[in-house]
Amino acid sequence: MIRKVIAFSAKNPWLVLLGVAAVVVLAVWTLNVIRLDALPDLSDSQVIIYSKWDRSPDIIEDQVTYPIVTALLGAPKVKAVRGYSDFGFSYVYVIFQDGTDLYWARSRVLEYLSKIQPRLPEDVQTELGPDATGVGWVFQYALVDHSGKHSLDQLRSYQDWTLRYALQSVPGVAEVAAIGGFVKQYQITVDPNRLAAYGLPLSEVVMAVRRSNNEVGGRLIEGSGREYMVRGRGYARRPEDFEQIVLKVGPGGVPVLLRDVGRVELGPEIRRGVSDLDGLGDHVGGIVVMRHGENALNVIKRVKAKLHDLEPGLPKGVEIVTTYDRSDLIERALGTLKHELVIEMIIVSLVILIFLWHIPSAVVPIVTIPVSVLLAFIPMYLMGVTVNLMSLAGIAISIGVLVDGAIVEVENAYNKLHRWQAEGRKGDFLQVRLEALQEVGPSVFFSLLVIAVAFLPVFALVDQEGRLFKPLAWSKNLAMAIAALLAITLDPALRMLFTRMDPFTFRPRWLARLASGAAVGTYHAEERHPISRAIFRVYEPACRFVLRRPLLTIAVALALVAVSLPVYFKLGSEFMPPLHEGTVLYMPTMLPGVSVAQAQEVLQAQDRVLKTFPEVKSVFGKAGRADTSTDPAPFSMFETTIVLKPESAWRPKERWYSAWPEWLKPAFRPFAPDHISYEELIDEMDRAVRSPGVTNAWTMPIKGRIDMLSTGVRTPVGIKIFGNDLKEIERVGERMESILRGIRGTRSVYAERVAGGYFVDVVPRRDQLARYGLTIEEMQMVIGSAIGGENVSTTIEGRERYPVNVRYPRELRDEPSRLARVLVATPTGAQVPLAQIADIQVLQGPSMLRDENGFLAGYVYV
Repeated sequence: MIRKVIAFSAKNPWLVLLGVAAVVVLAVWTLNVIRLDALPDLSDSQVIIYSKWDRSPDIIEDQVTYPIVTALLGAPKVKAVRGYSDFGFSYVYVIFQDGTDLYWARSRVLEYLSKIQPRLPEDVQTELGPDATGVGWVFQYALVDHSGKHSLDQLRSYQDWTLRYALQSVPGVAEVAAIGGFVKQYQITVDPNRLAAYGLPLSEVVMAVRRSNNEVGGRLIEGSGREYMVRGRGYARRPEDFEQIVLKVGPGGVPVLLRDVGRVELGPEIRRGVSDLDGLGDHVGGIVVMRHGENALNVIKRVKAKLHDLEPGLPKGVEIVTTYDRSDLIERALGTLKHELVIEMIIVSLVILIFLWHIPSAVVPIVTIPVSVLLAFIPMYLMGVTVNLMSLAGIAISIGVLVDGAIVEVENAYNKLHRWQAEGRKGDFLQVRLEALQEVGPSVFFSLLVIAVAFLPVFALVDQEGRLFKPLAWSKNLAMAIAALLAITLDPALRMLFTRMDPFTFRPRWLARLASGAAVGTYHAEERHPISRAIFRVYEPACRFVLRRPLLTIAVALALVAVSLPVYFKLGSEFMPPLHEGTVLYMPTMLPGVSVAQAQEVLQAQDRVLKTFPEVKSVFGKAGRADTSTDPAPFSMFETTIVLKPESAWRPKERWYSAWPEWLKPAFRPFAPDHISYEELIDEMDRAVRSPGVTNAWTMPIKGRIDMLSTGVRTPVGIKIFGNDLKEIERVGERMESILRGIRGTRSVYAERVAGGYFVDVVPRRDQLARYGLTIEEMQMVIGSAIGGENVSTTIEGRERYPVNVRYPRELRDEPSRLARVLVATPTGAQVPLAQIADIQVLQGPSMLRDENGFLAGYVYV
């Protein structure tokens, strides 16, 4: 069969070349549409369940997170379920087994969620997160107001209601998350003394606000041959509209308005995340989250194009500043590997040319290299394999082997033709050439396939290891398989088409000699080949030496192996080598319970210091969480993205070759860089931002998010402590922190203070509640509304939506001692202080709860 294919290709060379050319054109088109990224997506198939409820972490854990986690543990193909309960939010991450289709997993989660949702509290808002992961954070930006005319709430409104939806419409974008600034809120601050004077409970104010902000339809009426749609207007659009709300009618028919018992103002919604740009203070920013399985480079290009289109419509004086752009890393990584691939091809081609010493024969394997590499991208595209560092590395390590078949065929034909020429040229040289190709063609074909089989065990790897190395195995095996096909199709066609035995005789003769040397060449006997003779002179004495002393040779080899064993066991090991992304992710941690103002102050101070380094291009930090379910960070966790300048702009470092001419230096820079190293820069930054109460951690965006997704721990090394007692988990974590801090190579260790939050508990006295005829629900309604501030309605202002909040004045609720004087309305109309019906206690408790497969957990970050 193989011999027939070779014969067909040799007798129909133009048909074969035309077919190969068509497939090459298809391969070039494939390169423009195939998915590109810096690294393979190592994240598991993951579905996020995101719940909002203004309650403390322990309440959310008991009533929301734990029921959802336990319900999903029995779902098919689930590998792990991780839950996080923070103030106001619940995150449940359902991790599925390797190879599970993401959308099948999402449908299963929805199925199980529908069973548990009726058992959750009524006002819990539960939804699925986007079909993306934290690794999908491919682009980040900040809105910078150079004019100083726009407030943070105006910029946040522009981000939330204009920019976000424009970018979310870009193909491949799953979500655009906002961070920083203030969400505008209508704040209705009621005076409890005025409420008591008018005999109004707070619940009536809440109901009146809800009933006075709505619109209805009256269906249709007809008249004069037309139909009219009836609308009942009623949306409140200004603070004055709320002030006119009637709460009750007093004696004599005089209405009591909302403005009579309180005031209506515009203010900020409660914040669970703040941001900073270059140490200049709070800035509104956005995070573009890429959909799972998309082409990262193409998505970023489309986002940039959309931002460019939106520039003319930006508020006057506002600029969109890029704070993180993964496309730079992708292009640099792929560019570096492409450069090395080209150099490798050139070197292999030169080696072939030198060792064959015959240009027409060398052309065949040289052409085989780029054609095999190009054609490999077609099956990679059809199979969904991403072009990244690993898949290109598979092609790189196969280049030397790709030409093996072509070289064997060419060398065999070369020797046959030399013998045919030496024996007087009997018969047709084309037939000699064909017989030479058919003689070794089958062996070459199957030998290349055997080499490809050597990588088959890689496909047995699963989980993160499989996702990392399978692209390498696929690309190498596909390139080898295509090289095997080309060895029996393209190679015979090229050799038969361009083989010529007689020199050219046209004039001028010097040009004919040049043409003959390039297209005909000279056939040498192997023992007289100029390169072979030089190699024989070196190889033969060494070969004879070891053959005469076999025992000594084996003994020396064994001794070298024995000497290398201790060195091998001292070598470190790592899952994958560090990839310097050109961006640093600085992730310090503070003790739990830090306030918004304190977090903003620390964040700004850190960013201001980091921006002073000459190697730093920009610094964009956040404390707490962005408005996305892919970011469950508490306020005590900071994330600062530090974009570095190119290494050529880093501070110089004196080297032994520094005084040499500039054109010589590039040869030594890969081994001894003449600028400060990445590790030295991180050490300097770590010393500069070190402060009491803050534990530093340094990583890179992609690496850090892969670590968090795979283990839930945001540092390369971490320890999980499971149990049922939070205090015991915290005690064990603190003990491990003190032990691990002394280990060599450890920069910092931090054990989570899982029980380090601060609480004000209002504990009801049931006998006193019964005395005043109050229920626990009525008391809790005052706690939730008057003290915490409850969002009771939403304004609709065109495309924008803003919450409406009702609460007591700040001076009545800013300290635990003042909460005792908060008034609670009784069924008789009397107002009693909260201290008479409840005990108010200041306690410590969990600031954030972690739940893994139903067990409470605490993490130690190393």
